[in-house]
Amino acid sequence: MDDYSSCCPFCSLTIPSSQLERHANSHFEAEDEQLAMDLEFAHQLALAPSSPPSMLLNNQTIRDLPFVRSDGQCGMEEGISSLVALQTRTTFYEIEGGVTALLRGCLELEPRNTTTILCGYTDHIQSIRSEDSGWGCGWRNIQMLSSHLLMQRQETRDVLFGGAGFVPDIPSLQRWLEIAWGKGFDVAGSDHFNNKIYGLRRWIGTTECAALFRSFGLRARIVDFGPKELEPYYLSLPGSSLGDEVKRIHNGGKRKAIQVRGPMDRYLPGRSHDINQASSSCCEKSSCSTSQKGGDSWGRKCDYNSENKFSRKSKGHQVLMDWIWNYFNDGNVSRNGNHRVIISNKTPLYFQHDGHSRTIVGIQVKNQHNGMQQHTLLILDPGHRTAELERSLREKRGWQKFIKRGVHTLRKPQYQLCYIDSGIASGDELELLKTVDSVFLEL
Repeated sequence: MDDYSSCCPFCSLTIPSSQLERHANSHFEAEDEQLAMDLEFAHQLALAPSSPPSMLLNNQTIRDLPFVRSDGQCGMEEGISSLVALQTRTTFYEIEGGVTALLRGCLELEPRNTTTILCGYTDHIQSIRSEDSGWGCGWRNIQMLSSHLLMQRQETRDVLFGGAGFVPDIPSLQRWLEIAWGKGFDVAGSDHFNNKIYGLRRWIGTTECAALFRSFGLRARIVDFGPKELEPYYLSLPGSSLGDEVKRIHNGGKRKAIQVRGPMDRYLPGRSHDINQASSSCCEKSSCSTSQKGGDSWGRKCDYNSENKFSRKSKGHQVLMDWIWNYFNDGNVSRNGNHRVIISNKTPLYFQHDGHSRTIVGIQVKNQHNGMQQHTLLILDPGHRTAELERSLREKRGWQKFIKRGVHTLRKPQYQLCYIDSGIASGDELELLKTVDSVFLEL
């Protein structure tokens, strides 16, 4: 009989210490079972005929809008103005005060040996089984990022979705992506989908997310994480942005290293990276998947914040954790109130891997007795039910199983992130954003 008891880090249940490991593992077994069920459901949906909802306004529907092309078949400005008028606000379970405010209240009760960096306002938008479960997680993550941008950044609110000021539903987002393709953003990605996404139950990933936001002038960036031995294969996978740029960089199958300076450098671990450059475009638990797409990389010594304590050489998936910590902890944070919870002005991260995508809204570090530091991601999963998440946060019990994910849960060989830098691009910079590329970091 074990005289000691421990608290489960995922569901907060108090159980005998001898049973803790088995109990904790059961959470991941349940996730794997759910993943199998959701993937099967996704395949069933993919085989079913498409029947996108019609949105009626002035005797027109968004279904009637033609694919907006730049070759004269449909005037670009006419297509955009029609979509601005016809797009529909997405409906979702709204948490009074916002999910991040409730989460902050829970995090402020965490032990004193923890420090958490959290994004500003972000809605949790769940997949709905009758509408998009099994294929729509990418769209839901775009909606969650949009909710943050519309609430936190005025310059973004003015340009996003034609200045509508709300988060559109999935059919409207699909039309916006087609318009992005028509403008020339991510031509290879557009070709992969045969220039059409509206009304289709197709999995999308970070590349489509970046192309959509870039078409409004937003500086969406992509980062790839994976094993070094798989780096050469990124560009050969279906849907990757190949084309002339890749042919220029690759010479007889040999990569040409290109050193690039850029804002991404300050998020790298505190060491030099000699990483080769290539072109890109890319996709745990449930819902959906997309084609993996490869990575363009920048190799520079990072200009990390003086407060960053993670200058040691990282190994394996800790590279991903360190990057995320450095991203949120770049000095652009608010330390008002409880200093254990810091509010960052950075956007949430679109977090993609084979099988699913989620939204990272923060990261926590725990200083352990042995001097080591333990990182935990704070994630909003579109596969979770918002009402259940809200109840756990208000009751301040069991919320960890919805939100917290440690490095031990990162069991995929490849991951991809998308985030949005501040400001609005125009002119030559906007033209450069049409080619979707990424940074590659070795796990």
